[in-house]
Amino acid sequence: MPKSLERDLGLYATITISIGAMIGSGIFVLPGLAAKKTGPSVIFAYILAGLVVLPAALSKSEMATAMPDAGGTYLYIDRAMGPLFGTIAGIGAWFSLIFKSAFALVGLGAYVLLLVSVPGSYLVLLSLALGGLLIGVNIAGVKQSGQLQAIIVSLVLLSLVVFVLDGMTYVDSAQLHPLTTHGSGGILAATGFVFVSYAGVTKIASVAEEVENPGRNIPIAMIGSVVVMMAVYALTVFVIVGVSPPDVLMANDMLTPMALAAEQFAGRWGELIMAVIAVFALTSMANAGILSSSRFPFAMSRDDLAPPQLGEVSERFKTPVVSVLLTGGLLLGLIAFIPVVDLAKLASAFKILIFTFVNVALIAFRESGLESYDPAFTAPLYPWVQLFGIVGGIVLLTQMGLVAIGGAVGIIVIGVGWYLGYGREKTDRGGAALDAARRSVDSRSLSHVEQALTAGSGQVLVAMDEETTEHRERALLHVAASVAARREGEVHAVRFQEIPEQLTLSSATEMDESDREFEQQTGALASDLPAPVHPHEIVSHDVKRAVINYAAEMEADLILGGWKPDHYHAELLGSDVDYFMEHAPCDTVFLRDRGLESVDEVAVLTRRGFHRPLKVLLADALAVQYDAQIRFLTAVDEDASTDHVAATETHLNDLEALCTATTTSEVVRTSETIAGLVSAAGNADVAVIGTVASSRMREIALGDPATELSDRLRATVLLAHPHELKRQGILRALITRILF
Repeated sequence: MPKSLERDLGLYATITISIGAMIGSGIFVLPGLAAKKTGPSVIFAYILAGLVVLPAALSKSEMATAMPDAGGTYLYIDRAMGPLFGTIAGIGAWFSLIFKSAFALVGLGAYVLLLVSVPGSYLVLLSLALGGLLIGVNIAGVKQSGQLQAIIVSLVLLSLVVFVLDGMTYVDSAQLHPLTTHGSGGILAATGFVFVSYAGVTKIASVAEEVENPGRNIPIAMIGSVVVMMAVYALTVFVIVGVSPPDVLMANDMLTPMALAAEQFAGRWGELIMAVIAVFALTSMANAGILSSSRFPFAMSRDDLAPPQLGEVSERFKTPVVSVLLTGGLLLGLIAFIPVVDLAKLASAFKILIFTFVNVALIAFRESGLESYDPAFTAPLYPWVQLFGIVGGIVLLTQMGLVAIGGAVGIIVIGVGWYLGYGREKTDRGGAALDAARRSVDSRSLSHVEQALTAGSGQVLVAMDEETTEHRERALLHVAASVAARREGEVHAVRFQEIPEQLTLSSATEMDESDREFEQQTGALASDLPAPVHPHEIVSHDVKRAVINYAAEMEADLILGGWKPDHYHAELLGSDVDYFMEHAPCDTVFLRDRGLESVDEVAVLTRRGFHRPLKVLLADALAVQYDAQIRFLTAVDEDASTDHVAATETHLNDLEALCTATTTSEVVRTSETIAGLVSAAGNADVAVIGTVASSRMREIALGDPATELSDRLRATVLLAHPHELKRQGILRALITRILF
C-alpha cells in the first residue's frame, strides 16, 4: 500500500505557496516586456488576465475539496476527461511550471547584475547553484519548504506595499498617455503574455494532499491569493509605468523593471534594495515551482501513467525524492542550455490551455452525476463563470501567435505519445466528461427509441421484382406486417418491373397472367398477417428511382427489400443497396433470409455505442409477432473501463424497459468485435444489425463490417439503415466513435 503525505500545510503557508509562485517574474521581470506590446494599458492587461484566471481558481477550489490529493491540475483533468487528457495535462503543467521556474532564475540573474559585477558565465553557475539548493530544500520536506516560503513572501509583500505607497506620489500622469500604443489587439496580446504571472494561483491544488482542513483552506487560499495579486499587480505596474522613462522601460532587454522604477524615486539605494527584494521573490517563485511541479509525476505514477519509482516516498524525508530530482534535473538543464526567457510566452500559452481544460473539467464533474463527486466547496454562478473562463482563454490563446500555439501543440503531442506508448496499457479508467457525454447520448437515444416505438404512420413499402420467390416474399411480408402492426399501419407489397427505354410505359400497363398470380399469391400470404397488405405493380425505365419515388408518394416510414449478396457488395432489385440508403426518404431495411418459420430469439447487435431506434423497433415488432425473446448485444473493447461497462449495462437495462417483448442483454468484452458478436449471438433465429452506405472502392479495399457480420451469422439477418444518418455530420459521427 503506497505511503501517504503528511498534512502539515496550514492556511497561511498554503496562501504563501500560491502568492509566492505568482510574485516572482510576473512583477519583477515581465512588466517592461509586456508594456512594449500595449503601452501604459499594460495595467489593464494584468487585471484582465486575473479575471480570466479567476474562473479556473474557483473551479479548482471546488475540485480540490472533492479530491484533496496530490496532483492538482493533472488529477482533475484525468478524472474528468480520462487518462489521455490527464497525461497531457500532467506533462504539460509539469513542463510549463519548470519553464516558469527557470525563467524566474534567469530574471534573478539580471537582478544579480545590479548588485555585483560578475561575468555572465558565473551568473549561469549561480543560477544552477541556487536551483540545486532549492532542490535540496524540497527533498528535505514540504514543511521546511512551506516555512521558507511564508517568510520570503511576507517580506516581499511588505516591500511591495512600501514601493507602491511611496512610488504613487512620484507618478507622472503624462507618462500614461497615450494609454494604449497598439489598440485592443495590443491589450489582448499583453494579457496573454502576462497570463503566466497568475499560474501559481492553482499550485495549491498540486499539494492539496498536504493541506490541513482542505475544505476550508484551499478555496480561501486560491480565491484570496488571486484577488490579492490582481491588486498588487495593478498598483505595482501603475507605479512602474508612471515613473519609468518609456524608452528605457520598453527596451528589448529590460528584465529589471522594478529596479528601474525604484531608482527613479529612491536613487541608487532604492535600486539596490529592490534588487535584493527581487532576488528573494524570484527565489521564492522558483522554490514554489519545484515544490508544485514535482507533484505531477508523483501523482501520475500513482495512476500508472508514469514509472512507479516517481511515486516512491522517502522513508527519511517523507517526500517524493525521485520526482523532485527529475523535476530539478530538467530545471537545471533548461538553465544551462536553453534561453528560457524565450519560453515565457510558450509557458503562458500552455497555461491558458490548461486553465481552459480545468473549467471544462468542472462542467464534466457537475454534469456527470457521479456519486463520488462531493465537494465541500461549490463554485458560485455555475456554469456561467466556467463558460467565461473557457471563452476568455480561447480568445487569449488566439492572440499568442503561431510559435506559442505550435509549442503548446508540441507539448500536447508529447503527452499523447507518452500515453499511447506507456500509459494506455496500464490504466482502464474513463473520465467524468466521457461518462457525462455517454449518458447524454444514451439519454437522447432512449428518448428516440421511445418515440420510434409509438410514433410514425406505419406505412411499410416492400420492394420486390419478378425474380422474388414466394418463399422470399413470405419472409418480407412477415417482417413488414410485424412493423406495420406495431404502429397500426399497413403494408404496400409492390412488384417493380423495369422495361427497356425503347418501349413506352403505357405499353406495359396492362395486367398479364403473371401480375394476377402475384396479387393472388400476395393475398394468400397476407391472410394470417397482423396488418393489412396491399399488392401493387409498377413499371418503370429505372426501378431504383421508381422505388424512391413511390416511397415518397405514399409517405412510407420504411422500405424493406431482399438483400442479395454479389461478389463485392449487395444488391436490391439489381441495384447497389447504397443507392437506396443514400436516396430513400425514409428508413431502409434489407433482409437476408435464412428462414423465418420459427423464431424464438431475436438478437440485436451493435459494434459500439447505443442501439439505434430502428433496430429496436424491428426487434420488438418481430419478437411480439413470434412471441420470441429479444437479446441486446453490445460489444466493447476487451480493456474497456469499468465505468464504460457499467454505463453500457445501465443503458441496456433502460432499453429493455421500453420494449413490449421479453428482453435480456449482454455486454460483450472482445478484442475482435465481429468474432465476439458472432459468438455471442449463438443460436439466435434473427439478427438485427446496422449498416451504412459506402463506396465500392472502400468496399473493395477495406470491406464492410455489416456485410462481414451478416456473412458469418447463421441467422436470418435484418440490416437496418436509419434515415437519420443522412442528417448526421462527420463531426458528430467522429465524436460518437470516440465516446464509445
